[in-house]
Amino acid sequence: MNSERKNILLVVPSMLVARGLEAILDSASEFRVSAILSGISSESIIRLKNTGADIIIIDPIIFDYSSRANARSAISQYSDAAIVGLRTVNMDDESWKQYDETINIYDSPPAIVKKLRSALAIHQEAPRSDGDELSAREKEILVCVAKGMLNKEIADQLNLSIYTVITHRKNITRKTGIKTVAGLTVYALLNNLIDYSSVE
Repeated sequence: MNSERKNILLVVPSMLVARGLEAILDSASEFRVSAILSGISSESIIRLKNTGADIIIIDPIIFDYSSRANARSAISQYSDAAIVGLRTVNMDDESWKQYDETINIYDSPPAIVKKLRSALAIHQEAPRSDGDELSAREKEILVCVAKGMLNKEIADQLNLSIYTVITHRKNITRKTGIKTVAGLTVYALLNNLIDYSSVE
């Protein structure tokens, strides 16, 4: 059964909380904590990319206040794991909706396991169920991407934060199923969002 266990990466600054979660998850036969990171740094990003985590449990407190609303997109650029928010800070309901699931530090062990199962199910269904049409803002960002602009350039031109641009790009990828800039450029051309003369 151990080979069937889902790998969990904890991105939690409190070692007390991290070890408590680890004990709960290790007692559940379907999960195991493969790594614990106390924050996001250039070194931890390398570990984040290479852990092969099925689920990432993240405490949004590792991000500064203005970045918390886009925490998922910051993590999603390095991993395609299901992302679960750990409710240790106050955020508006809209900010919590970015996660596949959320757990509270007061949840019982069975409730935590149930929520992790739910996060996996939601994450696996998301690409298929979220084939919505691109919003006007997403189309605007797609055009910028197709023209070869970088996230920072897009953010500056559209007067957005870089994290908002990353979130929109993640949504574009999820909705179109296209991960490469070249593929998105072809998509923009085929859907008459840009013409051939604007692509160089």
